[in-house]
This record gives sequence, C-alpha cells and structure tokens, in this order.
Amino acid sequence: MSLKQQRLEIIRANIPQISPHEAYARQQQGSALIDVREPGSVEQGSPAGALRLSRSFLEVMLEKQLPDPDQAIITLCDSGVCSLFAADDLHRLGYTNVVSVSGGYSAWKVAALPSDTPIQLGSDARARYARHLVIPEISDQGQEKLLQSKVLIIGAGGLGSPVALYLAAAGVGSLGIVDDDVVDRSNLQRQIIHDEAHIGVSKIESARYRLRSLNPAINIHAHNLRLDDSNVDELIAGYDLVVDGSDNLATRYCVNDACVKHAVTLVYGAVFRFQGQVAVFNYRDASGELSACYRCLFVDNGVSEPPTCSDVGVLGVLPGVIGTLQATEALKVLLGIGEPLTGALLSYDALSAGFRKTKLQAEVGCSCRKYA
Repeated sequence: MSLKQQRLEIIRANIPQISPHEAYARQQQGSALIDVREPGSVEQGSPAGALRLSRSFLEVMLEKQLPDPDQAIITLCDSGVCSLFAADDLHRLGYTNVVSVSGGYSAWKVAALPSDTPIQLGSDARARYARHLVIPEISDQGQEKLLQSKVLIIGAGGLGSPVALYLAAAGVGSLGIVDDDVVDRSNLQRQIIHDEAHIGVSKIESARYRLRSLNPAINIHAHNLRLDDSNVDELIAGYDLVVDGSDNLATRYCVNDACVKHAVTLVYGAVFRFQGQVAVFNYRDASGELSACYRCLFVDNGVSEPPTCSDVGVLGVLPGVIGTLQATEALKVLLGIGEPLTGALLSYDALSAGFRKTKLQAEVGCSCRKYA
C-alpha cells in the first residue's frame, strides 16, 4: 500500500462521510458546502449555492470566506476522494466540524440534487483575465461574478472615461453609460475614452466604439439622454451598481436619491482644479448596516451650482486618478472583497500628492434613513 493510500485510510477513519442527500439537507440548514474541484471540472456543473474553492486556493481563501472555525463545512469533489484530503486539511487548520460527500459530484448528479452550470471561461477569457484568475481573492469565481455584473456609469467625460475603460477591461459583463453630449476638442485633454476622429460625434457612440475595441465580449448599453427625475428610475432598474461621474449638483442628488430608493450602491467621484474626492454611498454591509448617502455629506440647502471645470479648469490627469479609484471601489463592491470606502470621504490633492480621509456618518435626519 502506497503512502498516499495509507494516509487516505487514516483520513477515512477520522473524517465522517455523508450521502449527497444528507449533504443537501445540511446545506439547507446552514452548513457551508465547498466544491474543491478545479475550475475545468466545476464548469461542467456544481451544487447550487456551493462555494467553489479549488484545493490550490482553499487554505488561502477559506479563512476570509468562513472565519468561524466552528462553522459546519461539507467538502465535495468529483468522486469523494480529493474532498477527504481537503476535509483533513481543514481539520488541521482548526475547523472542527468538517465532513465529506461520499461519491462526490458524480453521486450528487445521480441523486438529481440542485446544480448550477457556472459561466464557462473559454480560452480567450482565460487569456484575457489571466492576471485576475491567479489572484485567490478573485480567481474563476470572482471573474464569473464580474461577467454577470451590471454597472451604470453616469457620464462619459473625465471621470466616466477611466471608469468605463477599466471596468470593461476587467470584464464587467454589462456596462450602461449615460450622456447626452458630443465630443469636443476641449474634452480630449482629460476624457481619454474619446479621440480626434470622434469630434462632433455623440460621446455615447464614441465611448461604445472604444470599449468594443477594448473588450468585444462585454455588453455596452448606450443611453444618449440627459438624466433627470423623469427617467432615472427606469435607467437604474436592473443595475447592480452605479458610478457617478457627473459634474453638477442636480444630477448628483437625482442619482443619489434613485440609488437610495432602489437599494443600489453608489460610487461617487468629483474633481476640481487640482483636487478630487471619492466615496462609496448607500452600501449595506454584511451586518445589514446602511452607510451614508450623498445627501448625508452634502445637504441640499438650495445654494446655486458651484463653478464647474469649464469655469475654473482641471488638471488633465486628475480625472484619471479619481476615476481609477472609483473603478477600484466598484470592483471591490462587485467582488465582495476588501473594505469599500464607505465610512470616509477620500480627498486627493495633486499639488501636494496628499490623500486625506474624512470620516462619514449617516445622518439620522437624512431621507435615506427611512430605508435603513
């Protein structure tokens, strides 16, 4: 008997094995079912609701996914052998309540239990997103989330340009862009999604052309209109996240209120001469706590619109810095990783290369509190 077989016999004596039906029942009662197979196998089908963490990423990711060592865990593989080794690894890590599915996914299918067929990452997608797939916090499962995500970008200007380019490059499956303007030569100093050839063309069509050339596999939804109270509800419906790159208070309040109403997270950004701001509003964390909204920070007191970039100017590279930060926050929210910028307003001063965080709190009297 080989050393591997000897170890397997020892593990069998120590790790309980349960039938697929018992595994499904326990999953419905709160046990975490972990499919430890490699992506190529998972693409052919996987138990519905399972965490898909291949053995190569299991130890790295499980502590973040399931930090409680007393959490009931069920491991599953193709035939029930690799899942035993995975269960033993978890037991060694300190997880005290781990079992393995006898017969693996093969037996699960025979039992006709609920299964999903995840998005299949073909060879082109694997090449395109290769640097994502090797990050444990993203991997195949995270990339599948991005491909299924829908993000609405308000504005195809200075902020919307880097946001759209980076989210398209990252593989966000559906991007909606709202803008009713046309490309002007003065835009090209900072609105990098456009070019000389598209001067006079609607920004929406210019942006769509560039994004399709960057990543033809994603869907681009062009909304060539001015967003206001009459259309904002219809526009936001169906999107998972909104990124605001607008440049006026009326639009910002309008977008904020619709996001609050429809329980959609809002990634805010603004630029002014050499300074920029970023924050994440209306985000509900794992405990159910709702973060501040735009009105919590900027109370609508009826003052006139502040000067715009066309009035006072903006350093051309600044929207790239702030827009890239917005895109980063959007990806974190979509992937469910890291700490979204929900409790603070991040300010950047290009002249001093300084960042500053100002704590934010949801205002008790704000209209968003009725949705908390």
